[in-house]
Amino acid sequence: MLWRQSGDSPGSFTKKGDFMSVLSLRLPDSLHRAAKDLAQRENASINQVIATALAEKVSALLTEDYFKQRAQRGSKNKFLKALESVPSGPPDKGDELS
Repeated sequence: MLWRQSGDSPGSFTKKGDFMSVLSLRLPDSLHRAAKDLAQRENASINQVIATALAEKVSALLTEDYFKQRAQRGSKNKFLKALESVPSGPPDKGDELS
């Protein structure tokens, strides 16, 4: 199952894409062995294990980039002003600090 990014949100991937790429890569024997063992354990192909691992990593990196971009657009003053509108009082049951 090959993953491809779809849409504008970070980490959004689809399984049923129109495109499939062939990639030749060199792996250390130990990593290849670990991927093979994991694939057998998960009843999946090595391709599925590697594609899933890569999709997870790409998703994490894109999410990090997304939050960095959002942080740049943020305003500390607007945040503090929004906090001022939060009513003061004891925390709800279960929300107390212990």
